[in-house]
Amino acid sequence: MITASEPSWIHPFTGLSPRSFGRLVTVVQRESAAEPRTGRPWGLSLEDRILLVAAYWRTNLTMRQLALLFGTSKSAADRIIDHIGPLLALPPRRRFARGTVLIVDGTLVPTRDHAVAEQSKNYRYSTNHQVVIDADTRLVV
Repeated sequence: MITASEPSWIHPFTGLSPRSFGRLVTVVQRESAAEPRTGRPWGLSLEDRILLVAAYWRTNLTMRQLALLFGTSKSAADRIIDHIGPLLALPPRRRFARGTVLIVDGTLVPTRDHAVAEQSKNYRYSTNHQVVIDADTRLVV
């Protein structure tokens, strides 16, 4: 089972050093402290939930695979991603300095949902995902 309490799991699944990951956890703790806590408590610690979301974004594993790796159900993994994901996202920037170079990249992600997908040249149903990053900081815009 993967856990954030074992530092050797952090870098492969997040790309961050354990120290940077700790700072990220602190920021998320501050943001989520204002939220009222209702209902059943989470089965995973905050560190493990953040690691799960980072592993999902970095590896593109399915919910079943993530649930197996983290010792939770696939529905719980989905709820964790829906809850923690927005807390990890950077706010969008409205303006950029003159001369800022932005890089646009796109890819087709295979999907089973034919209602939101189109059939491409390779006869797979997929959705087009485009990402814009700042060339200097490598952060997603």
